[in-house]
Order: sequence, then structure tokens, then C-alpha cells
Amino acid sequence: MKIVHFSDPHAGGPAEDWMAYIDKRWVGAFNYQFRRRFKHDLKKLENAVSYILDTRPDVAVCTGDLTSSGQPGEFEKVRVILAPLRDSGIPLLYLPGNHDCYVPRPRCVAAMKAMVDYLACGRYTFDTLPVKFRIADAEFLLFNTSRPSNLLCSWGFTAKSDIEFIEKACAGPHDLPRIMVTHYPMLDDHPYLRFRHRLFGQKRLIELLQAGEIDLSMVGHVHYPTLKVDTDGRGECCAGSVTRNGSMVEIDCDPPMRTFQYRTIRL
Repeated sequence: MKIVHFSDPHAGGPAEDWMAYIDKRWVGAFNYQFRRRFKHDLKKLENAVSYILDTRPDVAVCTGDLTSSGQPGEFEKVRVILAPLRDSGIPLLYLPGNHDCYVPRPRCVAAMKAMVDYLACGRYTFDTLPVKFRIADAEFLLFNTSRPSNLLCSWGFTAKSDIEFIEKACAGPHDLPRIMVTHYPMLDDHPYLRFRHRLFGQKRLIELLQAGEIDLSMVGHVHYPTLKVDTDGRGECCAGSVTRNGSMVEIDCDPPMRTFQYRTIRL
């Protein structure tokens, strides 16, 4: 079974309405104008889509941050690029990142939810998360950890109801590889140094991961790719930013053995 994992394209643009100047979006627009647009190249996302269409994996996974500040126009830029993949018949799993859930403005929230619904092709919606389903020979557990935060932070939070959902899913038969998909990494080498950017409330999920009840955690958020796995490939895969690093991860899964092998794809 083959999985392709990419993340954090960070499409950006200017403020799209006057209210952006009185909420957090001005930070995202300013950051994009003076920093991100020089580091993130959407052409690399186009290359990623072309690679996936050529190789036709069993599933493609995007772990969030399609946008820089969650504005409708930013989602539209990415929607156009991802449309051929979405319409290809290859299952595409997308969970929003903190930049996709940047502010609680209704039009921004609606754009984020519409993107989740569009890419999921009826498998789930944002409002039905968390969800569990089987694709090919693996079981996927999807839940949201991204919510609007204050001006200076990019925190993520794990809801108690989501933890209970994952625990219940892990209590069932473990005949297939069990893969957890969300935006924030569970495993953080420097949680105090990364206080403004970290995930909170994930302790129980780490225990399930380390106990082997969850075979693989697929995440984004951190822009450089990291792989924290054991000799069987079980653990956590962070894809990094596809548009900044020009790379994504191809994962070969052996379902009967529940083992994984990884290859970096340069775009």
C-alpha cells in the first residue's frame, strides 16, 4: 500500500476585506507579503499534484495549512491546483492547519469548511470530525487540532471528545495499520522553546502511539520534514512544507506486518 504525504503549502495574499485590519489576518498578510512569498513557491505544489497523478498511490494525505491567513481567496488559489487530484479518484485526506483556522470570522470559517468538504468528496466534513474509516488496507483516524488563537501564538489543542474517540477506536481489533492524521505533531523535542507553536493535551495520544495502539501519526505544522520512527517505521511522520522545501514523503506500508518505509520525493 502506497501513501503520499504533503503539507503546509501556505498560499497567501493581501487582506481581502477591511475587517482583516482589526483581526489577526493582518499578521498573516504582513508575514506573507514580506516573508512567506519569497520562501513558498506554489509551483512546487503543482509539481506534487503531477507526481501523485502519475504514480497513483492508494491515498494522498495533506496535513493542513493550505493558506497563510485562512482567507477565501487563499483557499481558492489552492483549490484550483488541487482540483485535478481531487477529481482523479485517488482518495485525498485533508485536515485544516492553524493558518486555515486563523480567525473566527464567518466568511473565513465558511471557506475553510467548504475546502474540507470539497477535498473529502463526501467521505467526511469538518463538522463530522473526528472520523474513522478504511482506505485500501489501512484504518485512518482523522481529527482536528487547529483553532483560532491569539495574535502572537499558533497553539493547537486536543479536545477531550477527540481523545475519547481515538481511545474507543484503539480498543477495537488491530488487524490493519492504524494511522492517525492531524496537523500538529504529537512528539515535540523542545516543547518549552516552542511554547507559542505547540500542541496541548496530547499526552494520552502519545501513550497510545508509544504503546503501538497507533502505528503511525501523520502531521504537518513544522516546515522542515522530520521522521521519528522505530525500526519498523512506526511512529510519527512530519512532511514539512511542500512549497518551502520542495519535497513530500512517499510511504510504503506493508499491511499484514503493519510496517512502513519512507522515501523523500524532491519536486
